Formats: sequence, C-alpha cells, structure tokens
Amino acid sequence: MFETKLLGIDENSVNTAAELIKAGEVVGIPTETVYGLGANAFDEEAVRKIFAAKGRPADNPLIVHVSDFDEISPLVTEIPALAKKCAEKFWPGPLTMIMPKSDKIPMVTSGGLDTVGIRMPSNKIARAIIKASGCPIAAPSANLSGSPSPTTAQHVFADMNGRIPAIVDGGACGVGVESTVISFEGDGIRLLRPGFVSVEDLKEITENVLVDKGVLEMLGEGAKVMSPGMKYKHYAPKADVTIIDGSSHEFNAFIKANADAEDVVMHFTDNDVSGLSQRRICLGATDEEQAQRLFDALRELDEMGAKTVYARCPRKTGVGLAVYNRLLRAAAFRVIKL
Repeated sequence: MFETKLLGIDENSVNTAAELIKAGEVVGIPTETVYGLGANAFDEEAVRKIFAAKGRPADNPLIVHVSDFDEISPLVTEIPALAKKCAEKFWPGPLTMIMPKSDKIPMVTSGGLDTVGIRMPSNKIARAIIKASGCPIAAPSANLSGSPSPTTAQHVFADMNGRIPAIVDGGACGVGVESTVISFEGDGIRLLRPGFVSVEDLKEITENVLVDKGVLEMLGEGAKVMSPGMKYKHYAPKADVTIIDGSSHEFNAFIKANADAEDVVMHFTDNDVSGLSQRRICLGATDEEQAQRLFDALRELDEMGAKTVYARCPRKTGVGLAVYNRLLRAAAFRVIKL
C-alpha cells in the first residue's frame, strides 16, 4: 500500500513524477482526454504494476504516449504514409494510431499483440513528464477497470488511493473521453474507438474511413482487439443504465410512462425533462459538452445511489459517436429504440 500524494503542476511536481517513472513506479498524470496511469512503456515490471493497480485484463492493450513525433521511430517497424498525414493534422492531440511494433515494446505493453497504439497528447504537463522521464509512457485511463474513466485528479484519488505513489493534479480534462483510436489498412483508416477526432475529421485525410463493428456492437470474450475499450464492459456505474433512442418528445413521453419516482434521468436539455419529477443529470446540449461531462456524470450516479437510469441517446455522428460508444458500454448495450 502506498501513501498516495497529490502533486501540483509546477516543475518540481513534473520532476517528481518523472523520477518515480524512472524508478519503475506508476503515476497518475493529466491529459486532455482523461487522466492516465503512466509507467515506462519499456519496463515490463512497471507495466505489470499498471495492470495490477487497475485490475485490468492482461489482453487489453495499453497506449504508448510520446512527447515528439521523432520518438515514434524506435517503437515501430513502419510508419504508414497516412499516419504521417494524421500526425501533421491532429498531433499533438486526442488521436491514437496503431502501427506494427518493434521489439523494444514488450508484449505485456501491447497486450500480446504485434502492434502498438501511440499518441502524442496535447496536454503540456503530460508531454513535460514524458520528456523528463526520458522514455515513452504507457498509460491507460487511471480508473479501476470497468468503472467510469477519471476526468479530475480527485476521481483518480478515489480509485487509486493506496495503489500508486502519486497523482499530478492538472485540473479537469478538457475533452473528457479517451482518444480516438485508428489503424491503417492500405489506403484506408479503420476507426477502432471513436473520440474527439471524429470520422468526419478523418475523412479530411482520406475518404476511405471504415468504422469497426466493435464500435457499436458487443464483441465476444474470446475476440482479439487492437484497441482498448472494445471488448469488456467499460465505464459502468453501479446502476443499471438503459439508453432511450428517440426524439426529445419521445424520450419525455417514455419516462412519464415507464420510469419510477426513484429512477434517474440523464438528459441533454430542459425540454427532455419538462414535467418530470425524477432525479436528473444534464449532460449538455452539444456533443462536446456531453463528452466533457459524461464520465463525471456516471460517477455522480454512484454518489446518488442510483439503481435504475434512463439516458437519452446521443447523436451517432461527430463527437456524439464517442459519447454513444462510451454510454453503450456503460449500459451493457441495453438500448430501447422508440
């Protein structure tokens, strides 16, 4: 058991975090997407500590974070031309690109795969820690496996107190959902996990963008996946969440007809809940607001002691697809289409 320390965002905190990572420890670090559990991606024992802290299945690959594009070359055997174009447009930022890994990346880091997901975060604190550590940092979301991802240092502390030595408090994450994950197939891009970089954004690079079936469908337990967040039940509060897919009027009418007084409603605007008496959590009217708010809202459900939750279905385009993807897993794929 550790005495987990909350560090600030000054130079001393960056250096303390880097020294812990150099020593083979795991540190909670802020990024623009969600907080990550960072360790030296080359150090097998350190990476195993990430899995132990999270209670994460060992076949769920980790994303490796770099502070500069030139740091990629030793990590992979090939950088596809499309990857260079994506990096020019979207890096630093919330995009992870999967490429064939070099022998420098241990199998434990890649979840047993011969590929590795790499991204360069736009969060300056994250990049400063990577640079000061002198190594690429493997960092999944800094939550207990299966629970909502953390968007504040306090969320990380709630899940990781006693499990890791330190957390760098960089404030609330601006994006709020994990990075978009893509792989490359010839002249095309396959979307494995939606995020703030949308399908529509990727089509500015190439029109040949395929959305993997794992984005919207439950994969079998034996399925091999190239990206985190595709296989297991994720982001789940203790409550039973059901997504209600319909217009604002249809959603409102469904709640009036079917929800009990103690149920909780997750909605987007006041129109969704007009005349309703249930407890409610508002995610916001825009895709971006919903992404930034979602994981905090899922944690609020536990604080409220919610048992049954009805959530209005997000849009399935733009950043809305990322919100829908996370909510689907939080709801264990329970959707009622009106």
